Amino acid sequence: MEIGSATERDLEAVLPMMRAYCDFYEVSPSDDGLEAMARALIAATDGDGMLLVARDGDGMLVGFATVGWKWASTRGARIAVMEDLFVAPEARGQGAADALIEACADRARELGAPVLTWITAPDNHRAQAVYKRAGATPGTWFEYELELA
Repeated sequence: MEIGSATERDLEAVLPMMRAYCDFYEVSPSDDGLEAMARALIAATDGDGMLLVARDGDGMLVGFATVGWKWASTRGARIAVMEDLFVAPEARGQGAADALIEACADRARELGAPVLTWITAPDNHRAQAVYKRAGATPGTWFEYELELA
């Protein structure tokens, strides 16, 4: 599995995966919004945000992860937040998710983050098994959302 930063050439393959990720979570952001996000992350430096992609042995894009940053008083530092992690169904179980998590953690560590955090749905047991295998532990916090629009 090869992990690298997404480029403009990856948009055609990564945008349908972003849509599939959203479909899994039953949310419907606009296609324009997803493309704008992808383009912004491609253009960003790692310290502003990341869009990493996984390629299989044939060079086909099989997954992606996005990472953003936020300040955390509980850490006294900027922390890395893996917002999205998705592997195409036909490529699951081949190490792409593990490799994406490791690459996100490595880049965050290089930029001085003390922790890489992420959330998942309580019923996403397959993802939870991947996260446990990666050495992550569940946090103690509930996440709340306040819709603003």
